[in-house]
Amino acid sequence: MKLSLLDRLTLVLAVIASPYAIAAEPAPASPFTAAGLPAAAAAAAAGIDAERIRSHVRFLSHDLLEGRGTGSRGGDIAAEYLATQFALAGLKPAGDDGTFLQKVRFAGSQTLDTTTLSFMPTAGEALPLKIFDDYVVSNHTLSERAAIDAPLVFVGYGIEAPEYQWDDYKGVDVRGKVALIIVNEPPSTDAKFFKGEALTYYGRWTYKYEQAARKGAVGAVIIHRDDLASYPWSVVKSSWSNEAIALADDSAPKLQAASWVQLEVARLLLALSGKDLDAAIKQAGTREFKAYELPVRLNAAIESRVRRFESSNVVAMLPAAEKGTAKQAVLYSAHYDHLGIVADLAGDNIFNGAIDNATGCAVVLELARAFAAMKDRPPHPVIFAAVTAEEKGLLGSKYLGEHPPIPVAQIGLNLNFDSFAPLGVPESVKMLGSERISFFPAVEKTAKAFKLAIEADSRPLAGSYYRSDHFSMARVGVPAFSVSLGDKFAGQTREWAQEKSREYTAKNYHQPSDEYRAEMDFASSAEIARFGFALGWQALSAATPIAWLPGDEFEAARLKSERNP
Repeated sequence: MKLSLLDRLTLVLAVIASPYAIAAEPAPASPFTAAGLPAAAAAAAAGIDAERIRSHVRFLSHDLLEGRGTGSRGGDIAAEYLATQFALAGLKPAGDDGTFLQKVRFAGSQTLDTTTLSFMPTAGEALPLKIFDDYVVSNHTLSERAAIDAPLVFVGYGIEAPEYQWDDYKGVDVRGKVALIIVNEPPSTDAKFFKGEALTYYGRWTYKYEQAARKGAVGAVIIHRDDLASYPWSVVKSSWSNEAIALADDSAPKLQAASWVQLEVARLLLALSGKDLDAAIKQAGTREFKAYELPVRLNAAIESRVRRFESSNVVAMLPAAEKGTAKQAVLYSAHYDHLGIVADLAGDNIFNGAIDNATGCAVVLELARAFAAMKDRPPHPVIFAAVTAEEKGLLGSKYLGEHPPIPVAQIGLNLNFDSFAPLGVPESVKMLGSERISFFPAVEKTAKAFKLAIEADSRPLAGSYYRSDHFSMARVGVPAFSVSLGDKFAGQTREWAQEKSREYTAKNYHQPSDEYRAEMDFASSAEIARFGFALGWQALSAATPIAWLPGDEFEAARLKSERNP
């Protein structure tokens, strides 16, 4: 029987409609749906775009911005650009006097190459050193000249940690003297002793200078070692060759000579005292260690160019819905400063900071645009901050933590973004410190929704948690961590990504070669931004406020902020 066209069409439609017909497979759930985001939030997050991120990175790392040095013309241009982008997104100013800029007063000290430093043994010839090649030094007292002639005291790791029954200063008086200190902290595999292999704040160079100054020392010399510091001497040299910066109104004790020396220089110094450096370092990691004065004096004439100036944090806010509160606000942050220009460097002397940290700023800008584009406001405020002077010791974020746009107790979570390798679609992330807070189950849930494996710290000795701006917020009690890329990207092996990371650290980190390139793949930054959006939304909609786990080192600061809002 010959079927008409109408009959054939009817038959096809009947087959399609039949309960026995093969059903089309349902579309896989989006990561936003899997993470529990409502439709409006999911749509906003899905609109995050890698090319918008690219455009921000390209501008912020352009030569015209001259490396975004703190207090420089290029740094100020970057701040104005960020403020303009926040305004275009429709956010509310959260800086000073109804603006997006939070002014921070700084004092800068540039060590001049006329500075001299040598080690003078009580017997024998002096050991003169060459600035930048053998040592770096900065005068934290912000005077133009400092003359030092003081004995050296070897204080091991320079740590006083009562909770670990450890005191490297016990039995010695370093007032008016110079402390010689090993970078990092005593070796440990015991999680109850300096947190095992993970570095605590006691291992950071900032702590060592702070503690030596509190003890009355006029100077402190840190012994650099690549494996302990987790970065080569070239990073120390580039970071300390330009202007050192401090908060102008900081009244804490300060050193006249805050210095680093090369490992081989330290080896020669100990030899002048009849000691072996390797043996001294090994001994300093035991409880049998006792600090001792060396038969060597530090002789230095430190000359500096000092200036006082302002730089700005850039702060914006998306207010909560009308029935919302300010008790669980989320703060997204990234630093926009970099190292600026090193005038006496031959060739390209602009430290553009494309990856570090134009990428993080671009992520925060795209997050701000996505949140502001939502028709309905979130249940709690969302704060966006691009901070200054991170490269100078987390100073901009320190000021923000001490002068927040809303009380610290009302900020439920800080998610920080710092440096994203433009290597394509990520398949893993690192969120060091997220396990320290009650929010960690939500972190695991969200990472699973995005099919992102959570990786442990591959370099625990680096002390990464204490080296980025979230640490400034943690110090005042805010639950905080940085969202970082892991070592796995789509279509590539883990070994490939690790080699790329090593190459970046060795050749481009804090170097003029950290520049924007057209071939950069910002899919990594875009996916991190989407993931960060989902994490923020989980925090904003959490049934209970996020807290530090009991016994954490920052729990007391959180409780204090809640008692004194």
